[in-house]
Amino acid sequence: MTRALLYHDIVPEGQFSASGFVSPDANIYKFSTAEFETHLDAIAARKVNPAVSIFGAPAGAFLLTFDDGGVSSLRWTADMIERRGHVGHFFITTDFIGAPGFMTRAEIVELSRRGHFIGSHSCSHPALMARCPVDRLEQEWRESVRVLSDILGAPVTIASVPGGSYSRTVGEAAARTGIKVLFTSEPRSAIGNVAGCALVGRYSVQRGTSCQTAAALAAGDRLPGLQRALYWNFKKLLKRAGGNAWIAFRKAVLARRA
Repeated sequence: MTRALLYHDIVPEGQFSASGFVSPDANIYKFSTAEFETHLDAIAARKVNPAVSIFGAPAGAFLLTFDDGGVSSLRWTADMIERRGHVGHFFITTDFIGAPGFMTRAEIVELSRRGHFIGSHSCSHPALMARCPVDRLEQEWRESVRVLSDILGAPVTIASVPGGSYSRTVGEAAARTGIKVLFTSEPRSAIGNVAGCALVGRYSVQRGTSCQTAAALAAGDRLPGLQRALYWNFKKLLKRAGGNAWIAFRKAVLARRA
């Protein structure tokens, strides 16, 4: 069992383009540094033990994860969580290493040197990874792990699924390429297994999520976890039924809001 929270970029107020992917869709997951600080304060107020590594984590451990590999990981996020004694898991989309808004190879090395854990977030961040053919899945995992292992000079064996688009085929492909722990966006605390690869669910936190809700999820409160699970499974049905049409509809709605 774990209690893993999923964040993305943490940026100065209003500077959504400063880090990571830039789109109305990506921006709903970007927190201002001030808002993220309130989340960390609320989690501390609940007496939740600092976030630890998935490796050797005790039952019920609290984990902090950050997807995409934006420059905010080192510029702002690392300092903020380190002051609280937290360790983070940072998942890198390797095709974007060194691109505007994304960490360089040297920054990834520095993040690892400071005690955080680096993993794959695929090469290209497919919009619907679960619909990719098997050979594409294996290429996404194998090449991204190879790139990160080369950068760090050590094997990389953890990864997270981009876009929350998980299927058993995605997990089996990850296992075949040497990934030992795969983080999904499924809102659950029980650790699963596929082909010898551990499956770790996470509770995704969007901008505007209250600090009280984030703290409740970190503390393992049942009601907010159940609410997240119900919402997630409803959205998953829409994704499966709509496919690319669902993505186009979502982007249009978010663009109009923006």
